[in-house]
Amino acid sequence: MQFLLGFNAIGERLAEFEWGALMIKVGLGALKILAIYIVFLIVRALGNRIIEKAFTKYEQKENVSVGRAQTLQHLTKNILGYILIFVFVVTVLQILTIDVTAIIAGAGIVGLAVGFGAQGLVSDVVTGFFILLEKQIDVGDYVTTGSFSGIVEQVGLRTTQIRGFDGTLHYVPNREITSISNHTRGNMQAIVDIGISYNDNIDQAITVLQETCDQIASGDDNIVEGPNVLGVQTLGSSDVVLRVIAKTKNMEQWGVERKLRKAFKEAFDANGIEIPYPHQVNVEMKEHSTSN
Repeated sequence: MQFLLGFNAIGERLAEFEWGALMIKVGLGALKILAIYIVFLIVRALGNRIIEKAFTKYEQKENVSVGRAQTLQHLTKNILGYILIFVFVVTVLQILTIDVTAIIAGAGIVGLAVGFGAQGLVSDVVTGFFILLEKQIDVGDYVTTGSFSGIVEQVGLRTTQIRGFDGTLHYVPNREITSISNHTRGNMQAIVDIGISYNDNIDQAITVLQETCDQIASGDDNIVEGPNVLGVQTLGSSDVVLRVIAKTKNMEQWGVERKLRKAFKEAFDANGIEIPYPHQVNVEMKEHSTSN
């Protein structure tokens, strides 16, 4: 009997409940969420379009490589997307009358903990972003950073890949790139030091070198300026060292140096000028026996 009375009481309360008002409230909430979602899609599309146009102008104006521009563009789009998603979720929770203060505070604590645990990753990304933005290095550049030297194969937001001249591929975290030397910006310098003996005429040797330099310069497009004979560089223990320098195109300095050394050796041989080299003298001591 008591069970029936309780059931009847629940039925009366449900009958008195304003279902119409609830349906209206749910409908309005759904419409608000739908409207916010539409706004979210529109803002994201407009933001992505603005970012694409901005980076297209940046690429044309600053002469940035396609890979660099696309990397920065994707990163900016991702940041915009995360911000819009966060705003959308918070707004929906407010519509559902859920207190977001505690959620935001909890997210802040979690974000702080993750930040402490991923400091290296964040530092890599931030450093990589500025390396790309400031065009410090690009793919194909000959660079030196720390103990690594070689050709840049890839510049990413987390690591930079450098191919050493022995073929080793170095993965350098961007946070470790505290200083970097780019050897491929502007013309490079070829330097050749060559020694003559103290018995040779220095002025004659300089004349022979300069004539050889002029012949090579006339037939090599990789030489931008020179080569020029500076004169005596050092006085060695067994030779007089003469220095020759030339300005070359990027990455062509080694080839020019090899060509100059070969031509100098041939010119010295043709003019009877000696290039000193270490000599070894063997002295044999013979024992003389005397008979009584």
